[in-house]
Amino acid sequence: MAFWDKWWKDSKRQETEPAVQDTVEEEKALEEESEEPPVESVTVEPPVETVTAEVQEPVEEKPEPEAPEQAEPPVEEKKVGFWQKLKKLYMGDVFGSAISEADEAFFDDLEEMLILADIGMEPSIDAVKELRQRMIEDKISGQEPVKACLREILAEKLQVGDTQLNLSTQPSVILVIGVNGVGKTTSIGKLANRLRKQGKRVLLCAGDTFRAAAADQLEIWANRARCELVRQKEGADPGAVLFDAIQAAKARGVDVVICDTAGRLHNKANLMAELHKLRKIIDRELPEAAVETLLVLDATTGQNGLIQAKQFQETAGCSGIVLTKLDGTAKGGIVVAIAQELQVPVKFVGLGEGIDDMQPFDAKEYVSALI
Repeated sequence: MAFWDKWWKDSKRQETEPAVQDTVEEEKALEEESEEPPVESVTVEPPVETVTAEVQEPVEEKPEPEAPEQAEPPVEEKKVGFWQKLKKLYMGDVFGSAISEADEAFFDDLEEMLILADIGMEPSIDAVKELRQRMIEDKISGQEPVKACLREILAEKLQVGDTQLNLSTQPSVILVIGVNGVGKTTSIGKLANRLRKQGKRVLLCAGDTFRAAAADQLEIWANRARCELVRQKEGADPGAVLFDAIQAAKARGVDVVICDTAGRLHNKANLMAELHKLRKIIDRELPEAAVETLLVLDATTGQNGLIQAKQFQETAGCSGIVLTKLDGTAKGGIVVAIAQELQVPVKFVGLGEGIDDMQPFDAKEYVSALI
């Protein structure tokens, strides 16, 4: 009995356990279904554009047609001074007929330099020709000997007459002529001061009655040089002023009369004729007097100075030249051409605006400064 009871209980227990187990599983399933799933927060990112790089197929490059070769721009040569070129010049001991190209280039450069210095075409050619001849004959070589030889040649061309003033009579007359603005009045004041220091009694004649305040300017210079002055009103006849000055010089025992004249262009026939009239008055009133006619030239004039000198020489007969404004960069090389062609010497040079800034002309010193 006990055995069957135990078996009965075990069989009932086996039947009920799956049912209970099934019930528990169903309840769990219902609970899981009843519970809502948790809501996850989702961050929406902007869509990323996908860039697809297109792969280009390699393109065959066609050779470009060759451009015509362009001429390279000329390279500017560095300017070399004349005497620097001379330093590089080779001259043999025997400088005969066999002249090298370098030597020919030297002579060409020398000729060009002299022309640019306003010495003139013919004087430059003659100077170079004579330099070449002396180098052959005397076997001159080297920079300094050639330089000294050229200076000697140019100095000889300038020595064409007496550079001293002829003031041998009492009174003597100095007629100062030239174009406008070359420094005639200033040169007269300097010259008067120089002569007074030499013991001369000087009288100035204000013959420039055309330019406004010309007589006033000359009066200032007369006071500086402590000289006498004869003047008339503006617009008066220059011949009448000169006549009065000559009469005053005779009466006062004056040694030198210096006459200022109006600036005039050399191509004005009527004004040039006025100079001829002044010269006739001097010859009539002082027939035995020593007369100097000084042409004042600006050192910056250039080749036009030769034309001026020719015209004034024909009209008034120049006996000498005063070269002014040499304190600047200009060297007044045109006086070499004037001296050679007209045989008119340079007598004075102006070197500044001061009353003592006038010196007698020295050809050797001038050429040394020129070259």
